[in-house]
Amino acid sequence: MILVPQDKIDAYTARGWWGSETMGSLFARHRRERPDDEAVVDAPNRADFAHGAPRRLTWAQLGDEVDRFALLLCAAGIRRDEVVVVQMPNGVEQFVVYLACARLGIVVTPVPIQYREHELAHILEITRAVAAVSFSRIGKPAGGHAAARMFAELRAAHPSLRVVLAWGDTVDDGVVDVAARLRAAPDLERLAQAEREAAVTANDVLTICWTSGTEATPKGVPRSHNEWLVIAPSIIEAGEIRPHARLLNPFPLVNMAGFSTAMAAWLVLGGTVVQHQPFALPIFLQQLREERIDYTVAPPAILNMLLQNDALLAGIDFARLARIGSGSAPLSDWMVRGFAEKHGVQIVNYFGSNEGAALSGNHVDIPDPGLRAQFFPRAGVPGHAWSISTTRKIRTRLVDTETGEDIEETGRPGEIRFDGPTIFSGYYNAPELSRRAFDAQGFYKTGDLFEIAGDRAQYYHYVGRSKDLVIRGGVNISSEEIENLLMACPGVREAAVVGVPDALLGEKLCACIVAAEGAPAVTLDAITAFLREHKRVAVYKLPEYLLPLAELPRNPVGKILKRELRDRARTLAATAKAKAAA
Repeated sequence: MILVPQDKIDAYTARGWWGSETMGSLFARHRRERPDDEAVVDAPNRADFAHGAPRRLTWAQLGDEVDRFALLLCAAGIRRDEVVVVQMPNGVEQFVVYLACARLGIVVTPVPIQYREHELAHILEITRAVAAVSFSRIGKPAGGHAAARMFAELRAAHPSLRVVLAWGDTVDDGVVDVAARLRAAPDLERLAQAEREAAVTANDVLTICWTSGTEATPKGVPRSHNEWLVIAPSIIEAGEIRPHARLLNPFPLVNMAGFSTAMAAWLVLGGTVVQHQPFALPIFLQQLREERIDYTVAPPAILNMLLQNDALLAGIDFARLARIGSGSAPLSDWMVRGFAEKHGVQIVNYFGSNEGAALSGNHVDIPDPGLRAQFFPRAGVPGHAWSISTTRKIRTRLVDTETGEDIEETGRPGEIRFDGPTIFSGYYNAPELSRRAFDAQGFYKTGDLFEIAGDRAQYYHYVGRSKDLVIRGGVNISSEEIENLLMACPGVREAAVVGVPDALLGEKLCACIVAAEGAPAVTLDAITAFLREHKRVAVYKLPEYLLPLAELPRNPVGKILKRELRDRARTLAATAKAKAAA
């Protein structure tokens, strides 16, 4: 499945930015050259979220499982260009699935483990996925989520979904028991024939990841092997990560944050990925101490907390772990400076999106920690040179959202827009959304507001976003999606959803509710139970604050004044926290 326009392929190939290497060919090289080196490692607390004991696989062992799973896909009748939806917690099996699909030209659409029937129905409808791969249980042994059974039940409403495959101690009838089927010796001649027939190229779609913006439903972002591999230098060069490095991955392997590092950069480096199932701080710190980690990423709030408590950092080898990535929320200059001065650790500041927009600020380009906490290199603009090679492959512009004018002066906010080989070509099976995502010059419209800064206008400074969404723990949540669902809740006349600041997660959701006339007062428990039990939405989308209102504030033309609601929701949250602390 090639969705990138041919003229784009020709242009980027001619410049040497895209090539013929695939994820599968990179893996085959490391498997051949370094068979006994460690490739992937499970988290030590695997029993908390999945069946089975934690495993550590060498490149050879991982390769053997990839062979067997690829043959299982063939036996199930799954072929090139067909879509497989994957819902799995962070573990070694993810690499088995992704790499097997990469070799056969099967498109992987990974989804968060929190997704339930509401989100999955939309994804299955859009992709016409023919198979689902999951675990029989995701979560603690008592009360875990029966993921494979959920997919099996979804088949009735989605006839394209022919087969469900799952790992697990007990696999339901009608679900393929992967572990049992992988015990058979692989027929390598048959596998080689299947690979020849698939004839995968670097421009074939590898993944369709899902993102939320102002639209009420998730949007599928297809990315080819080339589109993933061109992202890797922005991670490797920004973090100065050396070949064969050991990487600790705390991000779900479902979107740009996790996949760019734990798949693309890992395969380029030939390193080791140590998996972490988000986010348990004691386990994270244990892994930093015991796994000889060279590079990891962590949210700003976690890094702030760690720097305030030296005991938590005791025993970590900072001579080795000299670079840590962060982002998804503003960084504190105190934190960036403190890690550099106390531990010799340089914090890398990242901005990015599933669509491929990416900026990286490291100590080479922005040596001053105070500046690095606030600014990114003004990449992709003539007259500015930066150390990271990706900056020489992209173009960026800052645009006044009201007038459409390009902004060149400092201190004037505008929407940042991107063009180049890292940027996707359009949303999957969504031509109208794709059309709206790009401007007349072909630049992707991020919806994020920046301003130009610095004594030479050399930096970009993030100032906010124009899209109506909430970012909780680095995950985008569409306000419109939750508002539409709440309008069906008994007793609700009107609903608006806004974000309130949270020290750990960045933001949490507040539902602003006008009760129906004559209805009893709406409670937070009632609306969350409705969303969870009746609409079957992902848990992380549930509101955590409720703001009851007599009416929603509106401007003269009837538009809801979200800024006023955010101010009132912030006051509500602050009052609730003060009462809890009293």
